[in-house]
Amino acid sequence: MKFQPDSQEGVNLISRMDGGPPPRVWVGGVAYASGLLVPWSGPVQPWHEGGFEGLAPEHFARAAALEPEVVIFGSGARLRFPPPALVRALIERGIGIETMDTAAACRTYNVLASERRRVLGALLVGPA
Repeated sequence: MKFQPDSQEGVNLISRMDGGPPPRVWVGGVAYASGLLVPWSGPVQPWHEGGFEGLAPEHFARAAALEPEVVIFGSGARLRFPPPALVRALIERGIGIETMDTAAACRTYNVLASERRRVLGALLVGPA
């Protein structure tokens, strides 16, 4: 599924997501088959290779360290909300978090990044 046909100078945009195998998220021309952090600007970073159950507070602390105004959390193929203990680092810093399945998170991330918002995509990709 293609999300974004255009690019904007200096802004990371998610160009598409495909179901694989393996499932992948494309940022620009680069495919990622495991969890990743996609900041509005700057390098895309590997994030979490395991599934939703393997998430730990330090994963969200890494997201908070990038100082976004909002984190769009893509929970994988289906919507699953992280417990508050996992996202405490975001809450304590006043960083908003929105949770949705990864496909919806990719679309939402692109809208906010296109508006030049300080958004961070924290995306689980791959097998659930």
